[in-house]
Amino acid sequence: MINNEDFLDEIGDNHFSSNAQNPLRQDAFDLSDEEKIEKIKKDVENILQTLGMDLTDDSIKGTPNRVAKMFVKEIFGGLNPSKKPKASTFDNNYKYGEMLVEKNITLYSTCEHHLLPIIGRAHVAYISSGRVIGLSKMNRIVEYYAKRPQVQERLTMQIVQELQKALGTEDVACVIDAKHLCVNSRGIKDIESSTVTSEFGGKFKDPQTRREFLDYIKLETQF
Repeated sequence: MINNEDFLDEIGDNHFSSNAQNPLRQDAFDLSDEEKIEKIKKDVENILQTLGMDLTDDSIKGTPNRVAKMFVKEIFGGLNPSKKPKASTFDNNYKYGEMLVEKNITLYSTCEHHLLPIIGRAHVAYISSGRVIGLSKMNRIVEYYAKRPQVQERLTMQIVQELQKALGTEDVACVIDAKHLCVNSRGIKDIESSTVTSEFGGKFKDPQTRREFLDYIKLETQF
């Protein structure tokens, strides 16, 4: 009979998610960023001391503070809704009616099971129903939802849902191709494998429209 700890390890090792939203407590933002940094700093100190590291050494004595600031201000900054980018949209006055694709968006995220990096590319597309969005906003939406402990499937869905909401259309698609260091550097240690996830809404569920989007992704951009 599998015990609870083994069951939780199996969930993590197989990259399952139990929630379509990031699992945040109701009191997640009761503390200020500075208060969170101070608490995390002490926790990192405890981890390093437990591992036997000498925190008086010049090389690592500043590590707890650096890690704490990195967690709160950088790699998990997307947990804070105050940092959500404003997804400004505009009337499609030029009546562009074809697909718009923003491909090869650099993606850095963190696996919520092992807190190791996820590194890859996101490809996002939409078909306007009357509104258009600035190109850089698509990149910023990807970055916002990536900057948190994540599961790639959830991240893909969140990007699509946010753009659908901003643009007022279901016709949005996203494909992510990424390497998970929790697979590449530990466990099975398969450095060649990558994970591909997709979410297709509205017209992108049509096989022909989906194929057009996937063909655009294959185009090699050279300047």
